[in-house]
Amino acid sequence: MLAEIIERTVADLPELRLRQAELIGAAEAAGAPAGFEKSLRAPGLSVIAEVKRRSPSRGTIDADLDPVIQAGEYEAGGAVAISVLTEPHYFAGSPNDLVMVKKNAKVPVLRKDFMVDPIQVVQAKAMGADAILLIVACLSDADLARLLAEADGWGLDVLVEAHTSEEARRAMDCGARIVGLNNRDLSTFDVDLATAETIAAELPNGTVRVAESGIWTVGDARRMRDAGFDAVLVGEALVRSSDPAALIRQFRT
Repeated sequence: MLAEIIERTVADLPELRLRQAELIGAAEAAGAPAGFEKSLRAPGLSVIAEVKRRSPSRGTIDADLDPVIQAGEYEAGGAVAISVLTEPHYFAGSPNDLVMVKKNAKVPVLRKDFMVDPIQVVQAKAMGADAILLIVACLSDADLARLLAEADGWGLDVLVEAHTSEEARRAMDCGARIVGLNNRDLSTFDVDLATAETIAAELPNGTVRVAESGIWTVGDARRMRDAGFDAVLVGEALVRSSDPAALIRQFRT
């Protein structure tokens, strides 16, 4: 599935490159990014709350989700950042979702997508993103380093996602400061919180640790906190919740 998504992403790049001059102009005109990394270093367990309509592994979550209303609920609950899925073909996301969330949000906004080319980093800055996601499994070391450098040039923070100890080592070798450890096995879609717990101990001091996937309950969040995580990234549990603000407050306690 990951290979299929990347293939579709690459197929969209030529059209994006035709807009390079426009995107660079918009990126240069965008305001200075808010401090995503700084927000995750706040005391206690931080919550990155995700705007998410669907996923290949879970299907449709909320086809009618309004990203601005959802993000407002997240902020009301104390989320320190908002993650917005912008991938259109498999996640029903849209760049406009991020643009609208950013216009209304008071906290940093993360563009969550399948980033494989520097033009996507420029596009993220043009949208108003404060940070981007880079997935180690999608990238060679050279491409990961190149995209990290591109993001740094635009002032964007980067959440580098790893699924294995080897990927986490590669992330650190390329200079990642924020590492997301994803509990989902990409080959089976199975989720095991022990994945993040095990790898977290291998990250050097000073690294911002973010646990991703499989956080549904207060117990799950506390388990990740006790394993040394600075933050959790939560999507489906919040989108499905009747009171996402209350759930975020519970996660943070």
